[in-house]
This record gives sequence, C-alpha cells and structure tokens, in this order.
Amino acid sequence: MNIPIWLIRREIWENRAIWIIPAVIGGFCILAALFGRVDAIALTSQLPSRAFGGALFAGVAGTYFAVMSIYSTWYLLDCLFTDRKDRSVLFWKSLPVSDTATVMSKLATGLIVIPLLYFAAADLTTLLVAFIVSVRARSIGGGLWHLDLWLQLQVLWLYVIATSAVWYLPIAAYLLVVSAWAKRAVMLWSILPPLGIILAERWFFGSYRFANALVVRLFGLFTLAFHSNPGKSDWFDRLVAEGNDGASAGIWGFLNASGFLSSADTWIGAAAGAALTACAIQLRMRRSEI
Repeated sequence: MNIPIWLIRREIWENRAIWIIPAVIGGFCILAALFGRVDAIALTSQLPSRAFGGALFAGVAGTYFAVMSIYSTWYLLDCLFTDRKDRSVLFWKSLPVSDTATVMSKLATGLIVIPLLYFAAADLTTLLVAFIVSVRARSIGGGLWHLDLWLQLQVLWLYVIATSAVWYLPIAAYLLVVSAWAKRAVMLWSILPPLGIILAERWFFGSYRFANALVVRLFGLFTLAFHSNPGKSDWFDRLVAEGNDGASAGIWGFLNASGFLSSADTWIGAAAGAALTACAIQLRMRRSEI
C-alpha cells in the first residue's frame, strides 16, 4: 500500500474545501463570462486582443493564486489542531502510520497538492472563459485565445509552485508547529510569538531585524525568483507585446531560477523549515486529544 498517496487522499476527503473553493471560483468566473459584460469590455477596450487575452488569463490566475494562498495558510494552521480537537488523532495513532508520515503528508498537501489543484482549476477556467468571451465578442480580430500565452501561463504557475514550496517552507512548518501545540485560538498563537519577538527586539535593542527578515520571507519571493517584479505594468507589457516577427517576448527572460537557487536566503529558510518540521513531528508524537 502506498501510504503517502493514501494520506494525501485522506486530506482531500476530510477537507472538502480543498476542491470546493476552486470549483466555486471557477463557476463564478464562468457565470461572469456567460452573463456579465465581459464581451462589451473586450469590444470597447483600447487594448489589442492579445493584451486583453493576457489580462484575462492573468486576472483569473491571480484570483486563484490569492485565494489559494489564504486557504493554504488556514489549512496548515488548522490541520493538526483539528485532528486533536475531534479526537481523530487517536484513530490515526492506532494505525501503522508514523507521525512523521502524517505531518509530512499535511505539509505536502499545503505546499504542493493544494497549489496543483488550484492550478488545474485555473487552467480549466481560463480555457472555458476564453472560449466563452471569444464567442461573445467574436468581432475582435483574432479572438482572445492565444496558445503561446496560455502555455506561458502553465510555465509560470509551475515555476511559482516550485519556488513557493521551497521559499515558504519555514512559514508552513511554523504553522504546523502552532497547529500541533496550541490547545485553542490557533490564529492568535500564530501571531503572538513573532509579534512578541518584534516588540522585544525594539524595546531592548532598538532594531527591527526580525521584522525585516519576516517581511522579506513573506513578500520577497517574487523579487528573488524573477528578474523584475511581476506586479509592475512593464512586466505585463513585455509579456504580451509582439515583436517584429509576431512572437511575444515571453516569460523566459523574467525567470531567475539560478538566482533563486544560489541565494543563501533560500537555503537558510529551507534549513529552518526542516528544523521546524522536525519540531512539529515531535509535538505530534507527544500531543494527543484536546
């Protein structure tokens, strides 16, 4: 029996919001494409069809990514706590499944499985929305569907998932530690320790080094993993612009995988994440029901 696969299936079975939330988002986007005024926006937009299609793809993908980030955070903070609260931890501890395998399956679900499910849902949604809007606004020359833009979106999604899994490992592992330790108010306990460290450092040393490091860990991924910030308008302009040969500049010039992998911040964070994961496993072994 492949225990890791079954443990991940268990997480999906027990946490139906993992697939319900992206399904709801997709349904809303499709309804908006069917009955909203997206076709009128496309017709009246001053953007070329390629740029409008790129904006549509980016908007759908950005929506999924934002919701995924929030839900993954909540899942990691709640998963081990809920097992103890509903006493299902007693059942799982009675099975020949180690606490290490259980914690690692939850970590993999939060960092990899949930993003991949949202990636698949975003793909399907962009396909359907682009088709619907292209039919409704068929007077736009060339339509809104551009295969190369869609393929570049696949590369971008997978790249962000891979880099995020490494970069946010210490954050995810810290949330698991809180989830395995706290007896109540997990959200509050996840905030109090870093807030206390920040205030203590300010009062006793007059500095904000921990706060700065935390800000970099929370928001510094895109600065390190890309040559320029994806949030800037010129990044999007270069992505969807067509050159003299009719081809777009593409995303390849923006990806900075070598810089990300060679950064000390990446591997220091990974080491801290491994240590915190080991701590979560130990807490899982010693903590039972609430």
